[in-house]
Amino acid sequence: MNKSNSVKLRKLRESEQRRKDIIKAVRALIKAGGAREITLRKVAEKAGFSTTVVYNLFQNKATLITQAMDSDLLDLVKAMRNAVDPKLPLLENIRRVGRAYVTFGMRHPDQYALVFMERRPHAPVESSRVEHGNQAQDPYAFACQLFVDLANTGQVPLDQAEAIAQIFWEGLHGMVSLRLVFGENEPWFEHDEFNRHLDTLIDVLLAGILHRFRPSTFHSTSNTA
Repeated sequence: MNKSNSVKLRKLRESEQRRKDIIKAVRALIKAGGAREITLRKVAEKAGFSTTVVYNLFQNKATLITQAMDSDLLDLVKAMRNAVDPKLPLLENIRRVGRAYVTFGMRHPDQYALVFMERRPHAPVESSRVEHGNQAQDPYAFACQLFVDLANTGQVPLDQAEAIAQIFWEGLHGMVSLRLVFGENEPWFEHDEFNRHLDTLIDVLLAGILHRFRPSTFHSTSNTA
């Protein structure tokens, strides 16, 4: 390796380390005060760099926050993918993925809150290091494909697969967010036992989806709307 290439590699390693240090600072600031408190100046001070360094690497607050979520999205999609057993029927795997999603949120409350419960500015998908639409990296793309697969069995309409994935996701998110916000000792009401409640929720969501979006029923309802 010549000297020029060695210098370039060293600079790349230094830049990547600065990026990691800045992301770590962003996550610490969000945990302490929420995404709305993030500014380039605060991040620079927390990470020990100049504002210029932060700007050169991330350009704006939205990109900073987006890249701070990347590792959480990768961890989540890994948990969801690991839940799939190719030997099992599709609906059972959808149940398993739903359970994995909720379990991830409950086990990683700070990460879940950052990605799904924190109001923040939005950056273009290209600003994330998670490849948008890549089922190995993007949890939403992976979940949508499950319902595309379900549509390909004829149980729901293909043109509604993404809407169905969102309905399923919204139901699961409701359970995670309420449990995280209220905790297990909320005095106003008593939570049902976690596993029993989760299994019931997933069963109700899937039964409702299969009934409401059954091709003959769905097209009949759509035509009379």
